[in-house]
Amino acid sequence: MNDIDAWVWWLVGAAALGIPLVVTAMPEFGMLAAGAIAAAIAAGLGGDIVVQVLVFAVVSVALIAVVRPIATRHRSQRPQLVTGVDALKGKQAVVLERVDSAGGRIKLAGEVWSARSLDTGRAYEVGQEVDVVDIEGATAIVM
Repeated sequence: MNDIDAWVWWLVGAAALGIPLVVTAMPEFGMLAAGAIAAAIAAGLGGDIVVQVLVFAVVSVALIAVVRPIATRHRSQRPQLVTGVDALKGKQAVVLERVDSAGGRIKLAGEVWSARSLDTGRAYEVGQEVDVVDIEGATAIVM
């Protein structure tokens, strides 16, 4: 096998590693593919098979050791921008119609919402400010 054949085989290996990357969405396959591309470059520059395998191993392991923990940390973080009903939790609203455990109406973020009291024994009168603690369907749970 000559040097040109070696770098071609490394590129074929990189492409082969790209297929399970796309199918399974496991980033480790992409890191191994990057190692194969680095080995193809080493082969193209005239490195023998030992150098090529070492480059493949070092680049692949380095990428997995460095990139994977960073990706895991980012995946486990909550998004910085909260949208939808999650953005309404913790907001204050004004009571438009008496709110108790049976229901009522509030003005929340410029819109009229149905609401009910979190505490079944508590009622809020018109004009009072309440805190939204949860949203269940189209009903705000307030206290």
